[in-house]
Amino acid sequence: MQDSPIVFSNPGYEALQRDLVLSLSAEMGEIERAEFPDGERYQRILTGVDGREVIIVGGTIDDSATLCLYDLACAVAKLGARRLSLIVPYFGYSTMERAVKPGEVVTAKTRARLLSSVPPASYGNRVFLLDLHSEGIPHYFESGVRAVHVYAKGILTPVIRELGGDDFVLGSTDSGRAKWVESLANDLGVDAAFILKRRVSGAETRVTALNAEVTGRSVVIYDDMIRSGGSLIGAAEAYRDAGADRLFAVCTHGVFTSGAFERLKRTGLFEKIVATDTHPAAVQHVHDGLRVVSTASLFAEHLKG
Repeated sequence: MQDSPIVFSNPGYEALQRDLVLSLSAEMGEIERAEFPDGERYQRILTGVDGREVIIVGGTIDDSATLCLYDLACAVAKLGARRLSLIVPYFGYSTMERAVKPGEVVTAKTRARLLSSVPPASYGNRVFLLDLHSEGIPHYFESGVRAVHVYAKGILTPVIRELGGDDFVLGSTDSGRAKWVESLANDLGVDAAFILKRRVSGAETRVTALNAEVTGRSVVIYDDMIRSGGSLIGAAEAYRDAGADRLFAVCTHGVFTSGAFERLKRTGLFEKIVATDTHPAAVQHVHDGLRVVSTASLFAEHLKG
């Protein structure tokens, strides 16, 4: 096992860690963790990493998880890892990837700089990021860190085709993701549908147009991320009102903020909702009827490259 990689994970990513270990014929890394009464974290790496290739899996789902990943990566590098690869399935700061108003903090850039400051392993550090909301985020990484943008098309395309059947439309939630959805629809050889919205208040948008014929057809709605589910529900209602026969929802990142998945289920709009395992919230909803697709084979392919 000395020549095989060691895979560690942040809390919440144990399932993806296990899948990666199997995909890479790797060793499962062990960490002792505890929390002090004041909230301070304790971590102790129990698996020797000196001279070994080390992979750490952990999304930056919140500031605590980000610091946990950073602390662990720094320790692994200082303990002599030969090469360090960070698998960040969900980069949680992509919403603030650029400043729009004067004085806004570009959190995606500052977090990338933080991870870039991890001490370099002897063969270098790599960061793998999946289906980013903005293509420019990998360029925020510095200090010789190689940032790789991985795309989930390879694992989502067969799932979407399975759901849609012989004749279906690939739908977007809004025009913001139209280009990506059109590219995916071209790969699948199906029609793409886009919704145009108009904001009527700070909290409400109204569908004003739909560009494709969906009457009597299945519509698989794709979005890179489902958070509250509001945009997805609005899009599904528009497709249903336009005559869609069956509705499915597929996303890469199932963030599902408090009560979001239950709210989506209560609408009765969707026959099936599918997400990948990039966020712990998606994995937690497997027993509630969410179908979760593992990203392990996708990351393993890039790690071997």
